[in-house]
Amino acid sequence: MSGVPPTRMNQQVYKGKKKAAESGHRLLKKKADALKVKFRDYAKAIAETKASMATDASGAFFSLTQAEYAAGNFKQKVAEGSVTARVRVGAGINNVAGVKLPVFSKYETGAAADNQSLGLAGGGKKIAAVREKFSTLLDMLLKLASLQTSFVTLDEALKVTNRRVNALENVTIPKIVAVLDYIARELDELEREDFTRLKLVQKKKEVQEQLKAKEVKAYKEGLENQTDITAAYDASDDVDVVF
Repeated sequence: MSGVPPTRMNQQVYKGKKKAAESGHRLLKKKADALKVKFRDYAKAIAETKASMATDASGAFFSLTQAEYAAGNFKQKVAEGSVTARVRVGAGINNVAGVKLPVFSKYETGAAADNQSLGLAGGGKKIAAVREKFSTLLDMLLKLASLQTSFVTLDEALKVTNRRVNALENVTIPKIVAVLDYIARELDELEREDFTRLKLVQKKKEVQEQLKAKEVKAYKEGLENQTDITAAYDASDDVDVVF
């Protein structure tokens, strides 16, 4: 605070800083509240997705066992087939209160479906059911991956936002308020000193005016008491002088 000159200009500057800090604190507080709500929603969604995913995964692998029982061991045929992916995973961004959260989704590549001849000898329906169940399981995995990644990103953003809120609330704003109080005290002291100095100057002027008034009064009284030396002189008493 000693490095800040206590002037009106600095007072206005720090008032502007205080207003900006308080406005930023309110905005960050609202952002933190929004992130907390979203954080709880993601935590709840992750728990629900994991619970339902356990059932979907067990159902998909049980369906695979049924298909292998009905159509025989077809894993080798699948491995010998085309390796061109018909489904790929894409990444997007979801903006939540200024925080960019990754979102994963799948899309069809348009490649021709292979191994369509599987199950012709038997077990075709079971193999089709396996495809459907594992496709559903893949959707659940992508959803869980998006939720889990967004959850971690959101947690980090929430920590950063809370640190900023605490820094503004407990460090920055109190420092600005302390500087404003210091400037206000110094300005009040300067005003008191100026007022005292003006009173002394005014009192000195009044004393000088009183002295001057006394001198004028004494001068006037002196003029009134002074006798006229020509008043007692009579010109008729003089003898005429002839040259």
